[in-house]
Amino acid sequence: MSAVAVATAPTRPVRRPKRVRPARIALHAFLIAMVLVWLFPIGWAVFTSLRSYGDTALHGYFSWPVNGFSLVNYQTMWSQADLGYYYLNTLVVAVPGVVLTLLLASMVAYCCTQYSWKFNLTVLMLFTAGNLLPAQVLIVPLYQIYLHTPIATLGSIDVGKFSFALFSDNTLLYDQYIGLILINVVFQTGFATFVLSNYMKTITKEITESALVDGANVFRIWWSVILPLCRPALAAMATLLFTFIYNDFFWALFLIETGAKRPITTALNNLQGEFFTNNNLIAAGAMLVCIPPILIYVVLQKQFIAGLTLGSTKG
Repeated sequence: MSAVAVATAPTRPVRRPKRVRPARIALHAFLIAMVLVWLFPIGWAVFTSLRSYGDTALHGYFSWPVNGFSLVNYQTMWSQADLGYYYLNTLVVAVPGVVLTLLLASMVAYCCTQYSWKFNLTVLMLFTAGNLLPAQVLIVPLYQIYLHTPIATLGSIDVGKFSFALFSDNTLLYDQYIGLILINVVFQTGFATFVLSNYMKTITKEITESALVDGANVFRIWWSVILPLCRPALAAMATLLFTFIYNDFFWALFLIETGAKRPITTALNNLQGEFFTNNNLIAAGAMLVCIPPILIYVVLQKQFIAGLTLGSTKG
């Protein structure tokens, strides 16, 4: 008698549909609601900027435009408000402010994390504690200091009708680009030092010790070894600092008197009249003002995300 082998096909396990937990549904609903709440002001500003003031005055803001959407407000804002000039005004303050802040903060963070000395923790705490000081409590004494601080006059850099004074054009720190740059550097260095010091703590001290043994001085190690290793953190901080300084309204309003020297945020404030304000035009201007920080983020996006996520996982 011969045995007959019966081959049976392997049976696949039956996959049951994954049960969606109520907590997960609630989490997604909450996140979607927060996204909508965050996007609503931006969407409303875009919607308002594409309508004429006459349409909103006649039918109200909560209505669909009768004549459709147009870019007239953007064209008017760019040509009549001279936004190109105020963009340059702002970049003259923001770019040097970001560079100086990163240089100073990286030096302090480097000294406090890569070397052991008596007051390294105290210095780091002082720089960090500076972030807790409200700027409003300093405006009166700071205003007096700016009015009575003489600085040199070394000519100016003129580009068309734009004139950038080297140090000062009135022998004072008040009403000068350099004064606005310095105050932003002072108030942003503490936060930058805190972030960069946490990043530099992940860099082993053996790298610094090996460079010292090879004969490199402290400045050379900071510039050629530490800064390249901190490129993601520096890119992330550059994005944040540019946004902070670019959006500054408080210091420019108090420390700059000449309207032609004020950055773009305070220039938007000049569009508000005493008896009449075209909110549609201001909305268009606000949308145009948002462009440079968005471009900076797009350019440094990979480094920005890498700088924020480094150290979030171990292993």
